[in-house]
Amino acid sequence: MEIGQKVKVLRLRDRVPAPIVKRLGQIGTIEGYKMTDGSGVGIVVKFDDNFATWFFEDELKLVQ
Repeated sequence: MEIGQKVKVLRLRDRVPAPIVKRLGQIGTIEGYKMTDGSGVGIVVKFDDNFATWFFEDELKLVQ
C-alpha cells in the first residue's frame, strides 16, 4: 500500500472509540505510515471529512 492510494476499512482488530467504529466500510486516502508497538507498521488514513487515524494493513483493502 502506498501514499495516495484509496482504501476501504474492512474490519477493526481491537476495541476502539465510536468515531473510529463509524469508519467501518468507509473509503479514505493513505496519508502516511506510523510505527506501532513492536515491529509493526500502521497505515494513516484520511477521510473526506478530514478525520485521520491509523489502521493495521490487514484492516484495509485497496479500492480502484
